[in-house]
Amino acid sequence: MRKRLILASKSPRRYELLRQIGLDFDVIPSGIEEDFRHGESPESRVLRLAKAKALDVGGQYPDRWAIAADTIVYVQGSILGKPKSREEAKEMLNRLSGKEHRVLTGFSVRHFKKGREGQQAVLTAVKMKRLTLDEIEWYVGTGESFEKAGGYAVQGIGAFMIESIHGSYTNVVGLPVCEVIQMLK
Repeated sequence: MRKRLILASKSPRRYELLRQIGLDFDVIPSGIEEDFRHGESPESRVLRLAKAKALDVGGQYPDRWAIAADTIVYVQGSILGKPKSREEAKEMLNRLSGKEHRVLTGFSVRHFKKGREGQQAVLTAVKMKRLTLDEIEWYVGTGESFEKAGGYAVQGIGAFMIESIHGSYTNVVGLPVCEVIQMLK
């Protein structure tokens, strides 16, 4: 019997991306706390958390491949997490309005029994249009801002805000599918 992959994430966006390409997998979220460490670079942070999540879940299922990831949005040197309130979501969108920002996803793929592992960080540049205060208020009112790094969803209603994307679109959604599949192969 073939052992199914494990997606070590509760992200519905990562689930949907892997489902769309026909992968056979189970969802087993990691219990790792997504913390920020003082002085840590964005790339170090996403790689550290992706590896910790893959170790956490992969260690529980050593004969299966585990895929874990962490995504952040940063602009002008500041990391934007997931907004916890309407005000925080509006503040994030104001900071992104009219600017190019970076979406960085670190992912880790590992199989304990085979002793195989790999990790990579993928960077995508995203340019957001200049938003009016009414657009920000309306968008935050849709509820889509919450549980998303940077306070927007490129694959949802938030698509109206995006002027351009340079790099992996699926990375902006939450998982650089092309790179993940390359690593699994």
